[in-house]
Amino acid sequence: MNRLNRLSTLIDAVSDRVGSLVGWLTLAMVVLGAFNAVARYLGKSIALNLSSNAYIEAQWYLFSAIFLLGAAHTLQRDQHVRVDVLYGRLSARRKAWIDIVGTVSFLIPFCLFGLIITVPAVRNSWAVLEVSPDPGGLPRYPIKTLMLVCFGLLLLQAISELIKRVRTIREGDA
Repeated sequence: MNRLNRLSTLIDAVSDRVGSLVGWLTLAMVVLGAFNAVARYLGKSIALNLSSNAYIEAQWYLFSAIFLLGAAHTLQRDQHVRVDVLYGRLSARRKAWIDIVGTVSFLIPFCLFGLIITVPAVRNSWAVLEVSPDPGGLPRYPIKTLMLVCFGLLLLQAISELIKRVRTIREGDA
């Protein structure tokens, strides 16, 4: 079990690092969004186009990256959406059992399904070096690759959470 605890700690450290990166991406997205808004209105008043599709797409790509990369960190922090009708009133062991059943029944299969379904789309996007059809648009293959990264990180974090929940159950019996 000691190896599993170290694995869980390592996965959590990766999620923490990625979560920190997401914080910086959020700041970049807000700054870029503010620039886009100011450039659009300032450009209208001086009759110059100060914005471009690339800036707008970059803002959307940052938003997508935040969502995709933040999923595992959100799970690690237990800040994901949960229907908490009874869960909050349960003991730690019962919560752990519910989390184990949910993770094994839903989260892990969802991640595996996401990886399987996403691989062909990402492969095709890289094969043609897909670019946005909009004038001045950005390449799409890097952001599509983040879908694979998302499902991979989420799967790893699910494994870490399973390890922690099994530990909770075992320590409750000791």
